[in-house]
Amino acid sequence: MPQPLTLTSLPLFPLAAVLLPGGHLALRVFEVRYLDMVRKCQQAGAPFGVVCLRSGSEVRKAGAPQEQLHAVGTLARITQLQSPQPALIHLECEGTQRFHIQRSHVLPHGLWVADVQLLPADHPTAVPPHLMVASAALARVLASLPERPGHRPTPQPTADQLGDCGWVANRWCELLPVPQELKQQPMQLDNPLVRLELVADVLVRTGIARA
Repeated sequence: MPQPLTLTSLPLFPLAAVLLPGGHLALRVFEVRYLDMVRKCQQAGAPFGVVCLRSGSEVRKAGAPQEQLHAVGTLARITQLQSPQPALIHLECEGTQRFHIQRSHVLPHGLWVADVQLLPADHPTAVPPHLMVASAALARVLASLPERPGHRPTPQPTADQLGDCGWVANRWCELLPVPQELKQQPMQLDNPLVRLELVADVLVRTGIARA
């Protein structure tokens, strides 16, 4: 059995948000520690890691306690970068693969880096009949989303995507108006069917979808 792939000294971008594989994230970067990191990643064609904060602030404040990070995050691939001025970057990225932090530390200039173990991608898992309500409701919501000025249009999902447990669960985790902690929990699950079952339970309890 092959050993899990590890990455050393992966730069991290802690956020009060959860990025999932296949998800998209727009960032406005202005802190020096991230401006340099993002430019280096762009030049090297390398990813950085997005990890949700357990405590602390996205923007470092003098005298504030050190941030606390969740152990599972997602690699982010830069898809678009614009720098309207030297100290500002508008960034769009896509989540690719989940990882588990093995060791992490903060560099002198404030950037988090970590040695991480990559987690396996979801195995394609067909949405079972009793969970098709979650898939159908997602299709309706995505079709109704307005286009955001200055952003690429959201592509409509394919039949294969709407029929896959992991993809449907991940997109619902992004859309549901729940605390980030409740999005982090299903993201950490390796079984996409269990992930979708948890999401579907929230959809039914909130009236978004009917059992």
